[in-house]
Amino acid sequence: MSEIVSPGTEATRRRLTEKQADTVDRLTAAAVEVLSREGYSGTTVRLVAAAAGVGTATAYTYFSSKEHLIAEVYWRRLVVAPLPDMEGLDQVARVGAVLRQVSMLIADEPALAGAVSNALLGDDPDVKHLRVRIGAEIRGRLSRALGSEETETLSILELLYAGALLHGGMGHISYSEVADLLEACVRRLLG
Repeated sequence: MSEIVSPGTEATRRRLTEKQADTVDRLTAAAVEVLSREGYSGTTVRLVAAAAGVGTATAYTYFSSKEHLIAEVYWRRLVVAPLPDMEGLDQVARVGAVLRQVSMLIADEPALAGAVSNALLGDDPDVKHLRVRIGAEIRGRLSRALGSEETETLSILELLYAGALLHGGMGHISYSEVADLLEACVRRLLG
């Protein structure tokens, strides 16, 4: 029997064997390749499946939509990104470092960054599920950086982050500017 892959990186819809996990890995890698070539509007699950060397029907067994596939790419990048080194930093610097890291996670891939903004706004139930997982991961990182579970401050930071990334995803400001503005907001809020 095939070994089951860790739930931290498993696909949203079901538990995966090693072979299935390899297929999902190929699909998520192909999604980035197709997005960079075709842009968000030109990307389809059919094109991604072809680039990954799998059938379209197979791709749809793992991903309910293009938005689900793109959200999964972001989720996987986030969950494997280690926390920034926060040793010796004060609370403001720790929170700023976390926000900078998650803001810059896909900054070097403009097609993916814009696609993630579109995808995460979708109403696909699998995307909604990933939004919750992504939000919980970011909230956990912020909570560790704050050194507390202070709900109001965490909510403010989450709102700042979501709004800033939306601006970056729409192309109003660069992701580097997003990270700089978030750090300035953290200094104002916590400093």
